[in-house]
Amino acid sequence: MHGNFSDLPIEFAGASVRAGGVAILDRISLVIAPGAPTLLIGPNGSGKSTLIRLGMGLIAASEGRVLWGGRTSADGARCAMVFQRPVMLRRTAAANIDYALASTGVSRRARPKRIEQLLADVGLQALADRPARRLSGGEQQRLALARARARDPEVLFLDEPTASLDPAATKAVEDIVRATAAAGVKIVMATHDLGQARRLAGDIVFLVRGRVVEHAPAERFFTSPSTSEAAAFVRGDLVI
Repeated sequence: MHGNFSDLPIEFAGASVRAGGVAILDRISLVIAPGAPTLLIGPNGSGKSTLIRLGMGLIAASEGRVLWGGRTSADGARCAMVFQRPVMLRRTAAANIDYALASTGVSRRARPKRIEQLLADVGLQALADRPARRLSGGEQQRLALARARARDPEVLFLDEPTASLDPAATKAVEDIVRATAAAGVKIVMATHDLGQARRLAGDIVFLVRGRVVEHAPAERFFTSPSTSEAAAFVRGDLVI
């Protein structure tokens, strides 16, 4: 579906985002490479959501730059994003996915089979004809993931997708994240849940006050963090 180019690695080169004179992100230098999921963690207000929006190309850097596969602009068709509270279109679950497929140029003839497969992948095939806005919160999040996957993305950004879900719904979403990553899609995910980060991450980006304090493989981050702030956060201490 896509050309012979990649949006990976995504490189943040001294990238800052400022609003009203305040640095929401402060000179971020970070490379997001292909491979296992990258989890963004840190206290509330640390800049996780802003970093995801910057990586998705939804906002521009105030200083520095972001490179996607060495290019200065992202190919929007190669990235997709799921928000903490996704907006459902006023139509059925199947029609929400149909809309996403149509927007990426999938032919009308090819769509029904693809819709069926995407709904099955997230366990919603029995709810294909239900209005999306009548689905539960967990079902809506799974539909949002299916809709994002309909774009056949190379990179999928997830902004705290389980923050308001119960444990069963959270597990269902995590299972989809694992399956998506196993299919070769790069996952970049913000979470406030350290347990979730342990379960899903290949590498951890730890943010505090808009700065990357530590970036390390997940196992090393959790067993031997290299900064006192990261060690405190892993222990469950307040980091502000």
